[in-house]
Amino acid sequence: MIRVWGPYLFKTASKLHDPHGRGYTLHQLRHSGLKRLAEKGRSAPEIQAKSRHKHLGTLGRYVRLGEETSARVTAENDEHNRRRRR
Repeated sequence: MIRVWGPYLFKTASKLHDPHGRGYTLHQLRHSGLKRLAEKGRSAPEIQAKSRHKHLGTLGRYVRLGEETSARVTAENDEHNRRRRR
């Protein structure tokens, strides 16, 4: 029962803080928290540990990496996406 009411109560209580008056979802709260971590300079692997994303590539909305940096970080930290060097 709490699982059903928790999100509803959060959205209802957050309507006062939402400029559009609709309230926020727990999913939006999660995204804003991860975005703030990225803005504070936390590394992609740190954000991945906090968010529990399986692949570093899915963190693109929070961490702005250049193409080379993104490939390097993925290769170093995500064994599922490693490519063999030729």
